[in-house]
Amino acid sequence: MPNTVKVINRAEMETQLAVSASLLDSLAFSAPSLAPARQKLTSTGESLRGRTPLYMVDGIPQSTPLRDGKRSGFTIDPAFVDRIEVIYGANAIQGVGATGGVINYETIDAPRDGKWLNRITAEMTTDDFESNGFHYRLAGLTGKRMGSFDFVAGAAYEKHDLFYDGQGRAIAVDTVQGELMDSRSISLFGKAGIEPTSGQRLEGMINYYEVTGDGDYSTVPGSRANEIPATSIEGAPSGDPTFTEALNASLSYSNDAVFGGELTLQGHYFDFYALYGGDTFPVFQDPAIAPAGTLFDQSALSSEKYGAKLTWVRKDALWEGLQMVIGADYLRDKSFQELAQTDRLWVPELIYKGWAPFVQLEQSLFQDIVRLSGGVRWENATLDVPDFTTIASANRTSVEGGAPRFDKILSNAGVVIEPVAGFTIFSSYAQGFTMPDAGLILRSVNTPGQKVLDLVDLQPIIADNIEVGTAWRRDGLELAASYFWSNSDLGSRIQVVGGAGQVRRERTEIEGFELAASYRLSSSHRLGLSFAALDGRYDSDGDDIVDRDLDGRNIAPDRFNAFAEGPLIGNLQGRLQLSRLSNRSFEGNDPKFDFDGYTLIDLVLRYPTHGAGEFTLAASNLLDEQYITYFSQTVSFVSDRDFVSGRGRALTLRWKGEF
Repeated sequence: MPNTVKVINRAEMETQLAVSASLLDSLAFSAPSLAPARQKLTSTGESLRGRTPLYMVDGIPQSTPLRDGKRSGFTIDPAFVDRIEVIYGANAIQGVGATGGVINYETIDAPRDGKWLNRITAEMTTDDFESNGFHYRLAGLTGKRMGSFDFVAGAAYEKHDLFYDGQGRAIAVDTVQGELMDSRSISLFGKAGIEPTSGQRLEGMINYYEVTGDGDYSTVPGSRANEIPATSIEGAPSGDPTFTEALNASLSYSNDAVFGGELTLQGHYFDFYALYGGDTFPVFQDPAIAPAGTLFDQSALSSEKYGAKLTWVRKDALWEGLQMVIGADYLRDKSFQELAQTDRLWVPELIYKGWAPFVQLEQSLFQDIVRLSGGVRWENATLDVPDFTTIASANRTSVEGGAPRFDKILSNAGVVIEPVAGFTIFSSYAQGFTMPDAGLILRSVNTPGQKVLDLVDLQPIIADNIEVGTAWRRDGLELAASYFWSNSDLGSRIQVVGGAGQVRRERTEIEGFELAASYRLSSSHRLGLSFAALDGRYDSDGDDIVDRDLDGRNIAPDRFNAFAEGPLIGNLQGRLQLSRLSNRSFEGNDPKFDFDGYTLIDLVLRYPTHGAGEFTLAASNLLDEQYITYFSQTVSFVSDRDFVSGRGRALTLRWKGEF
């Protein structure tokens, strides 16, 4: 499909990981239309082109669409990721969830040349040498190809303490949604493959990831009205520390000589469990357990899914120049949400079953000067919900279960023209879809006599994406620009009406412009810049005319990035990068939620040696800029506890050895 695509290789990943605390945060510079990083263990508010991206690991969906837990981007350690593939804009090529695009983490393979892959990485980060601001990381990988068999195995460990802002204050820990600060993570990875004959391959992959809060700090609320950020102090918060546990496994088979084409079959499994922080929230209260206002609880989300994908690709399928892709996939997702301290079921066990056959065609014309593409995907989905009873705050209401279903044909079409080598013009149309948050709706039902078929609008949330763009690659110059429109006639916003959660279907329109350019000089130095501008509006009064701006939870600020990199002295390599997030106001919203922009500068120095490994020294937020995060400034439901600063200057020293 001729959508904008960016592939972030391992070298670029390592540069950004030296200045960022997580794999998801490290994408912010490489993909400027991705919302600014929260620097927390949550992806709430982190949209791509103003909509939700679908996170994947080797094509395995990491999303939890039935009850969105906002931790889909935190399921694998960066040590095991070889590259990141970002497909911009709504599309359905991977099924449910990609209304903003796809972010796919491709794991590392064994070397093809038969040499050993032995890699050890050790690093230490300090937040300007503050006493509780030291962080450590250790990762190791080994792998080899031996005849027709190959394998890769690895382990990683990471320990974080507190982050500090530009004024030396400890940034507030998020004791509810989860934290990178005050946490430790462990990850195990393995991949093995065998090629019994030329053109055939059988491969298995397994990855386990766990990040657990230490619970050593609690939050001191700030004051949003007075622009005083919240901070952290020593002391354990109530309840159990937050954590995330994720297990990915897949088995795939490929054969490049099946009916003249290449057949790929993948089976995959994903098991996810996340514990969130708690409080004596009104929704948790139950007089049968404890006096009103005193009951502490915290929620946990469980999601288990398995699925299969079958794809057959043939070039020159019916005539010369026609490529045909035919396939189908199946996904089963079982999710529920519980209240962990009192062993109550908050969201009943929901089972989503979806299958979709698809066909995609591409025709090459005029000696590959023009390429036409188009395809359809037929989505079929069912949601099974048992009879259940809501918790006390929803009046212990009995709800009759059911199995609402839908089917929808999703299409795409596009053209790419390359009049001269290296210069392309493209245009595309694609549809993507996602599901309404059924769990959030069901857990709020408090009116007797309700049925699932009456409560849940399971019609898909369809996003239409139209894009035009151009690219030029020649003589060291790389230039790409695109303009897009993304519309949804029936978007989704969750509201509680009459005590029951309902999906409010609102028209949403988003448009934006993206530009990226780089130039490599004869001296091997490279200069680059990128820019993204987004505008999003929705229909607030039901007249089918968009009349209000989407807020900061849905739309990223306009962003300008620039960098210069290359050799300095001897083997020493350097990179200086700047990121400017522009001021933003939101028409129709209270001006107190406007955004005051900020500028961050990072410096990375890399020194490879002969025989002693490679050393990297990075300074993120080099000038120690003091700022309040974009999310904290612009989202209306942010409380004094969540009004937080961004991270100040941090220094990272990394050693990487390969042998």
